[in-house]
Amino acid sequence: MKPQLDSMTAFGSAQTELDDVTLTVELRSVNSRFLDLQFRLPEDLRLAEAPLRDLLNGSVARGKIEVRAAYARRAATETPKLDPQWLRSVADDLEVARAVFPGMDQPRLVELLNWPGQRNNTGPDLQAWAAGAVAAARDAVAQLQAARRREGERLAEVMLDCAAQVAAIVDQVEGHLPQLLADHRERLATKLRDTVEQAFPGGFTHISGEELSERLSSEAALFALRIDVAEELARLRAHLQELRHILQTGEAGGKRGGSAGKRLDFLFQEMNREANTLGSKAGGMEVTRAAMDLKLLIEQMREQAQNIE
Repeated sequence: MKPQLDSMTAFGSAQTELDDVTLTVELRSVNSRFLDLQFRLPEDLRLAEAPLRDLLNGSVARGKIEVRAAYARRAATETPKLDPQWLRSVADDLEVARAVFPGMDQPRLVELLNWPGQRNNTGPDLQAWAAGAVAAARDAVAQLQAARRREGERLAEVMLDCAAQVAAIVDQVEGHLPQLLADHRERLATKLRDTVEQAFPGGFTHISGEELSERLSSEAALFALRIDVAEELARLRAHLQELRHILQTGEAGGKRGGSAGKRLDFLFQEMNREANTLGSKAGGMEVTRAAMDLKLLIEQMREQAQNIE
């Protein structure tokens, strides 16, 4: 099954074309504990901030997202034409003005071409620009979500590989425990014989085999209780099962749409606690090294999970 997680690190960009302007929206997302939206908009696109915020709130759960928007006007491709009817109205206005100012000059052609009313000098339609920015943002969000999913799949694969190594170490520790007890019993028997011989030369002639066996069994039982890590290993296996469930389904807390990243962070805290307990109960260097390897792998997974939504 392919992992179903979203990273919080991604980028999306899109453009939309209006009559005389090109609008561009860029989204940059990095990890954050909550959804943190930051807008970098020119004043002419400020009307787009509220709908852009609504769009992102409905599309993204966590992450620090920087929203940048810009516009570029396109050069006019058509040669401006003078409206004859408009020219006649200008001529009438000039006649009225010359009745008061007889020496008024005739307007030049360039002045007529750029005269208010002859060309559209009413300014941009900011409502249309805002709507265009939101349209571009929808495409940018789609890009962002696709990139977050691809990155999330890669992070999940890394964590699944680490989880497989953790499972192998747990199996190794569990398989090593019987030999660990046998080695301890042998060391204990050797130490006990040496101690008795030093204190009472030939003392073993006064100690029955049954007494010696009982003493060894008692010491071995105490040692077995001290290094019993069956509970810690069982919990690590349960945590690994939950970890695979989250990584492969994207479900957190038993329901789709929860924060898988927060759930993973909590899970790794619990796994680290079990690894610490395993290290404190270690009855040999093999278990100590295993506990250290477990902590290293858990920390590697925790670092990857920091980027999961």
